[in-house]
Amino acid sequence: MPAAEGRWRTVAVRRSGHDSNVRRESSPPTEGTPAYGAHMSTSPEYATFHFHALHHADQPLLLPNAWDVISAVALAGAGYAAVGTTSLGVAAAHGYQDGRGLAEVRDATVALALRLNGRLACPYTVDVEGGFGGDAGQVGDLAAELAEAGAAGLNLEDGLPGGEGLKDPAQQAELISAVKERAPGLFLNARIDTHWLADSPPPLSVTLSRAETYLAAGADGVFVPGIVADEDISTLVAGIPAPLNILFAPGRHTVSRLAELGVRRISTGSLLFRTALQATLTAADAIRTGRQPTEAAGTAGEVLGYAEVQRLVGEEE
Repeated sequence: MPAAEGRWRTVAVRRSGHDSNVRRESSPPTEGTPAYGAHMSTSPEYATFHFHALHHADQPLLLPNAWDVISAVALAGAGYAAVGTTSLGVAAAHGYQDGRGLAEVRDATVALALRLNGRLACPYTVDVEGGFGGDAGQVGDLAAELAEAGAAGLNLEDGLPGGEGLKDPAQQAELISAVKERAPGLFLNARIDTHWLADSPPPLSVTLSRAETYLAAGADGVFVPGIVADEDISTLVAGIPAPLNILFAPGRHTVSRLAELGVRRISTGSLLFRTALQATLTAADAIRTGRQPTEAAGTAGEVLGYAEVQRLVGEEE
């Protein structure tokens, strides 16, 4: 049995501003032990431990977000330490709008998580919108399904379906507690939409208050999309005793600057999906107008070959 799988040990995991002893399998790979990929289909406990540890590494976790199996496999194959899903990408790819709490999108999300199990050489986390309109019991069931599917984490937002404001913090805390009760190993990233949905965001004190409530309920990290100013990010880092996740804003953020500010996780959200869709339209328009698609603005000079895509998908097991 590999050294990294051979023993259980008790480790201290920083959660909600306090240390708690949590039983996890072994530790992240060190020199001389198998890399994460060696465990990807045999040790879900190792995957969740590894994903937690990535939020406490020397550099922030850069998390690209995929929308289907091939985009996730390609990103994992490119060497990213972990991969997330984008709810917009998953919903749109199946013909639905994002953020509506639709059962069809829930089913597509769980199906994608199942298809990713054992296919990636890195852990993966799943965007579940606000729990797809479910109550605490239903959201807990969803978390258990995702854990069983092999996911290492989930992203749970406090925005109401359709962008109609924010949930009551106490109600959202109930959902978080239900997730941690049914799937305690998952890294629960509590998304706070104070700066995502509102045209005039409330004071940061409101965001910090929600973060405190969600961490007390068991959240492992906090995600505040829509925050772009350095001073606002610094305030959140100082006021939240857990890993802070920021949505990458093109033209406003760099990974190095966010690292200096103390951000622990940087997500691309739907950016890659939207970029791929725009590149598709740009390439198609180039062909229609008599140009070469690889010469069109917005597309790369090289395009993945048919055989390479087939290789990435791999054989069915």
